[in-house]
Amino acid sequence: MNLKSKLRVFLCMSLFLVWPGASFADELLFKVEPITNNGEKWRIGYYEGGAYINYQQQLTETVKGLMQLGWLETADLPEQSGEATDTMWTWLNTEAKSEFIEFVADAHYSAMWEKGKRTEVENEIVLRLNNDQDIDLMIGMGTWAGKGLANYRHRTNTLVFSTSNPISSGIIKSVEDSGFDHVHVRVDPKRNERQLKVFHEMIGFQKLGVVYEDSLAGRSYAAIETIEALSKTNDFEIVRCHTKSDISDKKLAEEGVIKCFSELVKDADAIYVTQQGGVNSRSIPLLVEITNGNKIPTFSQSGAGEVSYGVLASLSRAGYKYVGRFHAETIAKVLNGAQPNQLNQLYEEPPKIALNLKTAEIIGFDPPIVLLGATDELFEEIK
Repeated sequence: MNLKSKLRVFLCMSLFLVWPGASFADELLFKVEPITNNGEKWRIGYYEGGAYINYQQQLTETVKGLMQLGWLETADLPEQSGEATDTMWTWLNTEAKSEFIEFVADAHYSAMWEKGKRTEVENEIVLRLNNDQDIDLMIGMGTWAGKGLANYRHRTNTLVFSTSNPISSGIIKSVEDSGFDHVHVRVDPKRNERQLKVFHEMIGFQKLGVVYEDSLAGRSYAAIETIEALSKTNDFEIVRCHTKSDISDKKLAEEGVIKCFSELVKDADAIYVTQQGGVNSRSIPLLVEITNGNKIPTFSQSGAGEVSYGVLASLSRAGYKYVGRFHAETIAKVLNGAQPNQLNQLYEEPPKIALNLKTAEIIGFDPPIVLLGATDELFEEIK
């Protein structure tokens, strides 16, 4: 059996595991049908720590989910470049049609990954929510936004998306309870554990390389607590390299990750490509060149987008469409009267494996036939 055939079998086999998705208990209690705010449109605001491709993708898929539910008229979405959400937000407040919701033009906030600006922006948002009271629901995208808005400095309904681990980063109390009546944070506490177990089963690495910012947020992004726990139960060593992540100087962040990868390939026999500011569409081609040139297998924490650029594998998020639908339904339930903290926060994404066949050939990866419950997402070339 050749490599490509073997990989297809590898992807199509079924796990003897039960992979739970979102709970449907609250769907029996709260409606998702479009309604107005006493004849007026619901006004939605947005806050992110800075531009990041995952934020752009999740906002896009949430918009598609709202279209499916009838809150927005179905339309072709604008083409987006880079990693920012500005283009989508401008389209939403100028071109998108809806009788029910409005994405407020001047309520799109970003701290631009500047720590000094972060406090200024968050104070501005809180002041507006408390004094002007012209926003009915806030979307907080990412860990910075989650920490800035998940509190009682305001009482506006707030939904937080795209946090790596909102419990360890201190955004919420637990899976069951955000700790705030007006706050809902999607959480999948086992996602990184599932990724690492799959990667270890595939490769059997003994030394796992990990690059991350040595801060509370950086360790949370990289799921260091999970990696450390699994290193003990699965008997592998962690090879660490520290860099800068949440900084406005993207070039510096990228250079730091590239330098770390160049060092890790000397000692590690596999690398977990974690989510951070220095890992993006500009740096990934060079990171892949470094790892493939040294025949080091890689696994993306982020998803299939990085696999298309040459990272060996990931648990695919199927274009975030399932996550987007979950976010859209949560928005709909809140606008229908649900308190955010009444709704289920746990959402475990359907498991889908993404593999880059070209990278597999380059590094000589010849996997065993293992049982993986997955719908395959195969990339035959490196972008």
